[in-house]
Amino acid sequence: MKKKLMSGLVAAALLGAVVLPVSAQNLAIVNGKPVPKERAEALKQQVEKSGRPITPEVEGQIKEEVIAREIFMQEAKKRGLEGSADYKAQMELARQTILIRELFADYQKKNPVTDADIQAEYDKFVASNSGKEYKASHILVETEDQAKALISQIEKGAKFEELAKKESKDPGSGARGGDLDWASPSNYVAEFTEAMVKLKKGEMTHVPVKSQFGYHIIRVDDVRDAQLPKLEEVKPQIAQQLQQQKLAKFQEELRSKAKIQ
Repeated sequence: MKKKLMSGLVAAALLGAVVLPVSAQNLAIVNGKPVPKERAEALKQQVEKSGRPITPEVEGQIKEEVIAREIFMQEAKKRGLEGSADYKAQMELARQTILIRELFADYQKKNPVTDADIQAEYDKFVASNSGKEYKASHILVETEDQAKALISQIEKGAKFEELAKKESKDPGSGARGGDLDWASPSNYVAEFTEAMVKLKKGEMTHVPVKSQFGYHIIRVDDVRDAQLPKLEEVKPQIAQQLQQQKLAKFQEELRSKAKIQ
């Protein structure tokens, strides 16, 4: 009796050793159908790509999501929805989207942006943005007569900042006493820039400057050499920009080679 019992236990253990690897490949069994762990791994990768950390709680949510999808898919198949025209059309669009995404990923992998590319783009940025920066203030009004009246008040001792807060129709700078902060001359419309760069530190325009926005009274509070970011500070942005440019060029090349009738 004891011998038979031991034999039964050994057989059960051996059976368990055979079954375990098979069941270990599955996340669950839903209505008799195995749900492979690969589905959870694929969904986990998508979550990781979105930047969300994979915690035990998230892993549990992923498992529940995969199981829920299997339940719903089984029901959809029971109802014959796989054969509907709408389903087939959406599947074709999804297939195209995934395949195109893989094409672009493959291109970017084989045509990476190099450090030399980034350095060259940064050098062009520095060359086009070097020069002077101006810390200017302005008061913007509707009419030339309003501007002339304010200039007269300032020349007689009225405070520029107080008039800007009270009279300027530019709400952003007006609330700061007309302060526009540091900026390159290229940031402004041509008429404003032309008048501003003629002023020295502390000087103000004594003739209203007309632009598409109205009439400006401009004061230059300070001038300095342009303060440009270091390469390391903007390297990720430059790399992303160059990647987008390369990909756009690749797409355009494929379009130009295609025979469309």
